[in-house]
Amino acid sequence: MTSSPPDNAVPAVVVTFLRDADLVPAGVTPHFTPLTGGVASDIWKVEAGNRTFAVKRALQKLRVARDWQVPVTRNVSEVDWLRAAAKVTPDAVPQVLAHDAEIGAFAMAYLDPAYHPVWKAELAAGRADPAFAARVGDTVAAIHAATAHSAALAKQFATDALFHAIRLEPYLEATAPVHPDIADALMCLSRETLATKIALVHGDVSPKNILVGPNGPVFLDAECAWYGDPAFDLAFCLNHMLLKCLWTPRARTGFLACFDALAVAYLARVDWEPVAELERRAARLLPALFLARVDGKSPVEYITDENDKARVRRVAVPLIASPPSRLADVREAWAKAFSSEVDTGSREENARR
Repeated sequence: MTSSPPDNAVPAVVVTFLRDADLVPAGVTPHFTPLTGGVASDIWKVEAGNRTFAVKRALQKLRVARDWQVPVTRNVSEVDWLRAAAKVTPDAVPQVLAHDAEIGAFAMAYLDPAYHPVWKAELAAGRADPAFAARVGDTVAAIHAATAHSAALAKQFATDALFHAIRLEPYLEATAPVHPDIADALMCLSRETLATKIALVHGDVSPKNILVGPNGPVFLDAECAWYGDPAFDLAFCLNHMLLKCLWTPRARTGFLACFDALAVAYLARVDWEPVAELERRAARLLPALFLARVDGKSPVEYITDENDKARVRRVAVPLIASPPSRLADVREAWAKAFSSEVDTGSREENARR
């Protein structure tokens, strides 16, 4: 990941915002420590007097190889999602302390990584905990259940253009030209997903955006928040359980167990629509998102080996051409892709590079 700029690069407007919000007392010079911000934002840990918190500012041009520009108004959607989610599961989000929509920045509680490690780091180390994965699935479903069929939230999060720009276009639509045989299927999936309006969607339920907190998962980075298809959140997170099998091969069995636990816990909570219908949409989205992480605008950084990329394509493309109706079908197709492989230490070491 890319780190935020150093202290001397913190924009003056950010400092002014924090002073105006009374987060930085008069006469106190705040100290900014860059935090890992991924591709979409600058994030700092701020120490001001006896107070410590975090501040995040959205970037217009994302830090990826291909040109990818997104309106900073997504910062408003993120803050609104955090506040909406806090009403449902207050322990599952950091508290928002202040927000300035004009500069695209907000301050939030700082969560010490000693007590809130990033789930992605845990998975990279091979610590695959199905019980925690189930908590993730249950919490995401709880937010979906509490926000389903809400006219007020549908109006507040009518962010179709943003969701298309930051999720559907760079993932599904950018992958279509790379695979002409399934291009129509990918474009149709994009259109149908955008047209589905059921619940409040986080849009980036990824292990890098989930902390392993003492009271369960804590969700960050809701920049893609949108009122739409809850199946997207489920498929997006399950996708990472499959992809991690290439990153830390020795924990493959654990990752597949996490896939199962997360899916079961989520589906057990679904009461806003027929479970089979939601699972069908998620199962259709999953292989498309799987393929997008090697051939779309935002490929995962740890899949660099061409043999691994080819394996993803061999599994994903047939499932996109003939969509499954069950998540287990996608999981089993991926598991079979490894059925004859014997893992070695050097194989895992290459996957980590």
